[in-house]
Amino acid sequence: MFVLFKKLPIVNTITRNRCFHPSINILLIALLFFYLLIVYCIPSITFAEEIEKEGKAAIIIDDFGGNTGGVKKFFEADIPITVAIMPFLDGSTEQANLANTLGLEVMIHLPLEPKKGKKSWLGPLPITSDLDTQEVKRRVRKAIEDVPNAKGLNNHMGSKIVGNERIVRAILEVAKEHNLYVIDSGTSGDSVLPTIAKELDIPFAVRDSFLDDSFSSRDHVYKQMLHLCNIAKSRGSAIAIGHVGVKGIDTFHGINDALPHFEEKNVSIVPVSHLLKTKIEKKPGSFWQEGVNEDTP
Repeated sequence: MFVLFKKLPIVNTITRNRCFHPSINILLIALLFFYLLIVYCIPSITFAEEIEKEGKAAIIIDDFGGNTGGVKKFFEADIPITVAIMPFLDGSTEQANLANTLGLEVMIHLPLEPKKGKKSWLGPLPITSDLDTQEVKRRVRKAIEDVPNAKGLNNHMGSKIVGNERIVRAILEVAKEHNLYVIDSGTSGDSVLPTIAKELDIPFAVRDSFLDDSFSSRDHVYKQMLHLCNIAKSRGSAIAIGHVGVKGIDTFHGINDALPHFEEKNVSIVPVSHLLKTKIEKKPGSFWQEGVNEDTP
């Protein structure tokens, strides 16, 4: 480094012309430092910008709570999915506790009435359009009790409900009481979930893509994962939803198959809360200090 430094034209000029006026020497030295700044610092800044371009993707897996296909696979794997659990099923509370123990983020997969579909798909105590506001709130609170450790909620079905301002407001008011974030699963273009969540100052996001459907193959899920990776890389972040259930094993394998591609493209899989604007993120330098609560305004 010292040899290269001595060979710089500006240094040679200064050393050969010691008779220069001091002010000229100072100017030459200043030019030298500017040259070094360009040569050595700008590449570092460019490299830092590249690091910042790392993509982040959240993968929500819906319909936990029962003993359906894929549940065991996801719990045994080392994939940081966000576990969306339907309340009031035989395994809802147990799986919520297990997911939390495993370090997985937990959500409530709240069943909402659809425009079309079987009532049996909703499970016990769903949110339906015939309920008054207080009953809606009561059922949401019971769902929160039944799914411990939940950090947020998303809708299970719900095309008939997500456009109903009265009911959505009731749901989100309870979510705010419990500091839950909200993800719109994107089951209807008429959804007012984002509008009301923003009004109530609740962290929220909308699902970008589905990884599967009732007939999806392992290969289909793999291709959807590649699509998710592309979105996350180009936009910085993205959210996808998959499911356990009849095709849950295929969903698991399709996700697992795509993990090397995510690593190659520098896209990390993270819990949903990592992609949302929260009060913790607004105060990254102080939220961890003793006596400072994350809800401090």
